[in-house]
Amino acid sequence: MQLAERLTRISVPQTIRMAKLSRELKAQGIDIVDLSIGEPDFDTPEHIREAAKKAIDEGFTHYTPVAGYADLKQAVAYKLQRDNALEYSPEQIVVSTGAKQSIANAVLSIVNPGDEVIIPTPYWVTYSELVKLCQGVVKFVPCGIEDEYKITPERLEAAITPKTKLFMFSSPCNPTGSVYSHEELKGLAEVFEKHPQIFIISDEIYEYINYVAPHSSIASFGTLKDRTVIINGLSKGFAMTGWRLGYLAAPLEIAKACDMVQSQFTSATCSITQRCAITALRGPLDTSNEMVAAFRERRAFIYNALKEIEGLKVNEPDGAFYMFPNMSHFYGRSFDDTTVNNADDLCMYLLHKANVTVVSGAAFEQPECIRISYATGMDRIQEGMKRMKEWLAKLK
Repeated sequence: MQLAERLTRISVPQTIRMAKLSRELKAQGIDIVDLSIGEPDFDTPEHIREAAKKAIDEGFTHYTPVAGYADLKQAVAYKLQRDNALEYSPEQIVVSTGAKQSIANAVLSIVNPGDEVIIPTPYWVTYSELVKLCQGVVKFVPCGIEDEYKITPERLEAAITPKTKLFMFSSPCNPTGSVYSHEELKGLAEVFEKHPQIFIISDEIYEYINYVAPHSSIASFGTLKDRTVIINGLSKGFAMTGWRLGYLAAPLEIAKACDMVQSQFTSATCSITQRCAITALRGPLDTSNEMVAAFRERRAFIYNALKEIEGLKVNEPDGAFYMFPNMSHFYGRSFDDTTVNNADDLCMYLLHKANVTVVSGAAFEQPECIRISYATGMDRIQEGMKRMKEWLAKLK
């Protein structure tokens, strides 16, 4: 059977693979501590659920405009002004079936075959796969734990060529939890000001899960707003993963292009989700702040637990709900008939010996590391850390 050649350019995300393995082992009755999934363990706040019920009762069950209801796009514009001091018209906003589709719309609208796209690593796995689908050229810029996994202006400048079309990054970052400060973004912005041909996709889906300071967007610097696509959504900050709603804010020409692209793929996202999104975006952030307080407590526990493991290197991230420790100390070590040569081996070792799921850093172009999610309850985190410490100590 001859399928499309483009399928050879992409692969199944490691994050989804580990979640699948976890579910399979749980179905066999094995007690798995799942520290792999990037999904808040909280239920969607009650006032948002009530808005969804109200929307059903009021008959919002029909097709909507491709880019979303007009009053929802107005709510997104309100949020961007309230939280980010950024002015966008509703016509510059496109609502999609999750932030992933928003990113796909933007990449499909910007990247031509042969265009270079700079992606600092570690990075979210979907970025490069979308570039490959568009036959663009991915240019990874490795950023280590010594730099808090963040790209510097000097390294950015060095990566730019006449073929550079796009820069993609996230802050707060998946998988590292790193947050670019206002000053750090200003340094990057000064580089971009010298290269007006480069577009920027700024993934800000973890905006509200920030432990250090108010969120800062690169779109707020100089003229960058005119070529920046802001990506955001409801899944992380409002615990609405299953509702599937993301959005982008962009220069009008790009927004129109994304609207056109989306019209050929999915049309609009769920009408009910759109109605309750208005409530989420215009309402108070009390429940979001309560979730962040719980994540902060979990972060402190897991960071201290990881620091106690000899040979492991870890930094304390400023956002999101991930730890990204350097595990290379354990490579080349063995227990019984199992030898750990790399991050993939280590993840399988922890899965089958400790019954703990984490994600290989190789998935994020950082093979010295693993990603550990603390988006689950404290009791499971405590159990997971206990098991990890026990089984890592057995590797000699």
